[in-house]
Amino acid sequence: MNTPAKPQLIVIGNGMVGHHLVEQLVEQGATQRYAITVFGEERHLAYDRVHLSEYFSGRDAASLALSTSEYYAEHGIELRLHEAVTAIDRDKGEVITPQGRYAYDRLVLATGSYPFVPPIPGNDREGCLVYRTLEDLDAIRAAAETAATGVVVGGGLLGLEAANALRGLNLDTAVVEFAPRLMPMQVDSEGGELLREKIEALGVQVLTGRATQEIVDGEASRHRMVFQDDKVLETDLIVFSAGIRPRDELARDCGLEIGERSGVVIDDNCLTSDPAILAVGEVALWNNSIFGLVAPGYQMAKVAASTLLEGGETFRGADMSTKLKLMGVDVGAIGDAHGDRTPGARQYRFLDPIKQQYRKLVVSSDGKRVVGAMLVGDNSVYDTLLQYYANRIDLPEDPAALILPAGGEAAPALGPHALPETATICSCHNVTKGDVCASIDAGAVDLGAVKGATKASTGCGGCAALLKNLVDHELESRGVEIDKSICEHFAHTRQELYDIVRVEGIKTFSELVNKHGHGLGCDICKPAVASILASCFNEPITDAAHIPLQDTNDTFMANMQKNGTYSVVPRVPGGEITPEKLMVLGQVAQKYALYTKVTGGQRIDLFGARLEDLPAIWGELIEAGFETGHAYGKSLRTVKSCVGSTWCRYGVQDSVGMAIQLEHRYKGLRAPHKIKFAVSGCTRECAEAQSKDIGVIATENGWNLYVCGNGGMRPRHAELFATDLNDEQLYRIIDRFLMFYIRTADRLQRTSVWRENLEGGLDYLKQVILEDSLGIGEELDRQMQAVIDTYECEWANAISDPEKLKRFRSFVNDARPDPDIIYTTERGQLRPA
Repeated sequence: MNTPAKPQLIVIGNGMVGHHLVEQLVEQGATQRYAITVFGEERHLAYDRVHLSEYFSGRDAASLALSTSEYYAEHGIELRLHEAVTAIDRDKGEVITPQGRYAYDRLVLATGSYPFVPPIPGNDREGCLVYRTLEDLDAIRAAAETAATGVVVGGGLLGLEAANALRGLNLDTAVVEFAPRLMPMQVDSEGGELLREKIEALGVQVLTGRATQEIVDGEASRHRMVFQDDKVLETDLIVFSAGIRPRDELARDCGLEIGERSGVVIDDNCLTSDPAILAVGEVALWNNSIFGLVAPGYQMAKVAASTLLEGGETFRGADMSTKLKLMGVDVGAIGDAHGDRTPGARQYRFLDPIKQQYRKLVVSSDGKRVVGAMLVGDNSVYDTLLQYYANRIDLPEDPAALILPAGGEAAPALGPHALPETATICSCHNVTKGDVCASIDAGAVDLGAVKGATKASTGCGGCAALLKNLVDHELESRGVEIDKSICEHFAHTRQELYDIVRVEGIKTFSELVNKHGHGLGCDICKPAVASILASCFNEPITDAAHIPLQDTNDTFMANMQKNGTYSVVPRVPGGEITPEKLMVLGQVAQKYALYTKVTGGQRIDLFGARLEDLPAIWGELIEAGFETGHAYGKSLRTVKSCVGSTWCRYGVQDSVGMAIQLEHRYKGLRAPHKIKFAVSGCTRECAEAQSKDIGVIATENGWNLYVCGNGGMRPRHAELFATDLNDEQLYRIIDRFLMFYIRTADRLQRTSVWRENLEGGLDYLKQVILEDSLGIGEELDRQMQAVIDTYECEWANAISDPEKLKRFRSFVNDARPDPDIIYTTERGQLRPA
């Protein structure tokens, strides 16, 4: 008896949404019902367009790929890459390519969009390109090799991404935008002006309100752009990134219903006007809307898979809120960010011109709901505002508190218990709190199982912290004990291990694992225990008993770079350096051909040191009076300072002197994570102390102390902890604060995250440190003094021991340097090829 052939399902398009559709078809069992064929116009397998610009910074097509050809083969899906569908014959139920005709029973259009190129005379000149695919980026890279300047036409999200790419290719870059501001869809005039300032500070010229009339031959460059006011701009390279248009030509040519302006019309089931054909992603027009973000496309893919299997999923639109980082600048837009779609909407605005941060909160006319928000320069409150908006949570009595620093206090966060079942936890995969709870009820008993069941936090990963908090909360509420063991080798938390080491005086990993653990250890517990041992006893990390515990950076006391070389960062306390020492750094950099850069923490970083050269480099630096800067360790990194009262006419205290004192006091202190300090000589805050773990700001009466701030990936304002302190009071409070943090924080936990998870919050911390409510103040004092008294420069220790120096060679059995390290020259310095 012959088995009836499966119906033929063809998917046209293998972009992010097209591939996600395939994943949904596999997950929902469609491979058992359909014979599936996927056509991709590009030669590359589906790749991550969200991180496309990283292609210019070292990532290749393979690392950007979302899957493998083996995945398709494993599930019996025929993948035909580099084969464009040129027509659809609806009468015969076939798609046509240059290679042949293929029959279908059901068809899905996932053709995406194409970059819009304004109809400007001269837009097709050589060197006028677009920014959309890997092939486009290859063309831009090739054109940039013979160019000095580049212009991006379009100041939206993709335009700024393209500008950053040109900047990364060492071109003098400009952005030309027709609208009166950058990112006009996301930000208002105030936010746009601030965004402009931040982009221009990066060296990118911004021209807004400019309409290009034509592109002709240039005099000094290849092209001359002539604007509507007859002003001109010359450039060697032009990249058009002025928006996108749906790739609906296949649908248009075969007679499917098309929107008034463009896009394939679909219903709530993602069906087109032909019930045999569906459409998803940027080509689809739902309710007169095109969705240009990946998350709505993923939702459509899930609905389309359900429709193909006669399921009940429907597409009901999508939230277009976005959180971005463009050229290192945070931009966030939530809901009705402009407030022009909500009758009677009220707006709160906050602008910090010093820190260059802008926040706008749009609330309903009755003041009870968030209807929109806008953020430029600081996205730290985005997640909180999004939950208020998405879940229609009642606003606090003073809505402005959500966006105002209020003395350094962050916007009140919403715990998992406050979120309704419909709250979206993961927007990439449209996972709600209810979905997470359902997975736990179905048997998922840990974070990994929840991720596997729901796919939450497997996209961009931005929801990871919220997801973990929710899972822990839901498990605990069901009476499940949360295993907080540091790893499989120790049934203890980091804090418990710290207490065991301190109380029992255990000084080696082997003794600790023999007494309180089992096995040989792993990459989680070994560095954590190494940090604990260093915090408690401050023995050199290069000693034979400790070196096997260290990660690569601590092992070689230098940060490994992407080409296998290392960076050298000598300590420059408070940023103060003598001309003699400055010359030594230049001589060493010149001798060993090192790339030199002044860091944001007022240090001079020397990049490109070969492993075998590190001892010699440090030998010369130590002889000149330098010490290791611990840039490689989970320890004190820097104490940044302004010039203070020594030079500045506004300074009220000697901030440089205090910064140097603090750096020498805490240098070498090992902690769960890196620690950064700053000292400002007055309230103008030039050292940016309120974004540091420890921030000190001078007053007429002494020093104000701020704690638990953080820059970086998740910015957080530091909080005012104590005021008008003299020097000795300041030292004692910082001593106790740091030792209590080291004693109680989790592994790899910054002070900001530790503070947010600390039961009792800032008030509890003040009670412990300022009021000594636990009676441990003197013990914390003694522990810190012991660390201070036993300090030893780790590099000085290492180069004095011949046994320790044996580690510094690229190959164990060969003294030659690593032949795979290759350099090129850029701006007069070497960089990795």
